Amino acid sequence: MPVDHPTATRHDHHGRYPEAASVEDFRHNLAEVQRRIEAACQRVGRDPVSVRLLPVSKTKPEASLRLAYAAGCRMLGENKVQEAHGKWQAMQDLGDLQWSVIGHLQTNKAKLVARFATEFQALDSLRLAEALDRRLQVEGRALDVFVQVNTSGEASKYGLAPEDVAAFVQALPAFSALRVRGLMTLALFSSEAERVRQCFVRLRELRDRIRQDAPSGVELDALSMGMSGDFEIAIEEGATVVRVGQAIFGARALPDSHYWPGAVPAEQP
Repeated sequence: MPVDHPTATRHDHHGRYPEAASVEDFRHNLAEVQRRIEAACQRVGRDPVSVRLLPVSKTKPEASLRLAYAAGCRMLGENKVQEAHGKWQAMQDLGDLQWSVIGHLQTNKAKLVARFATEFQALDSLRLAEALDRRLQVEGRALDVFVQVNTSGEASKYGLAPEDVAAFVQALPAFSALRVRGLMTLALFSSEAERVRQCFVRLRELRDRIRQDAPSGVELDALSMGMSGDFEIAIEEGATVVRVGQAIFGARALPDSHYWPGAVPAEQP
């Protein structure tokens, strides 16, 4: 998907996004992110309806999440399952609020995800698939899942190597409580936009290759890629889900490099 004017990354969040402190702040931020999504879609001839915005509330207190809900958010993304589970327990009065767990999950925490999450975006082992499926059967629930792929080749990042994804996907129909929706990746954390873009291109091309041979019942339509600093590039390369936190909630307490596995602080512009 060629773009006339190369899109830059925005990995200098710290200080860029003030803390959202009211419903009005959240409405404004959501509208601004939606505007950026629409502009990115327009550049490559895509329908903005084909991109789902997942607001990411990790590290933010319950009060902020309640403001986001009041502004219209009905699904929130969380990295740490115990933090997410605690928020779910505290906010059960909001009956239609759904949760997407987007961070690495240890097998022994599968029971927590099975209890409350609607979506899990970091499936990266058959052992974890088996643990989730077993717990979901006990709970009488199903779970939308994305297979996490390490497209940057960094040892610090979770996810399957691209060459292992096709065989992994072939094994997933054995787990009937898992509804496979697509692939997910974390791009390289870099101000060099073209290196970031290549991670997204890799995921899209991988999906296109393995989708034709995917087993019955396994959907690979969705591509979850792109965050506050690079989601426009991700959309230009085919993202159908973008995970946006700081552009909606405001900057986190520490710079991006603290939260990003393997990031080098000096890479921030």
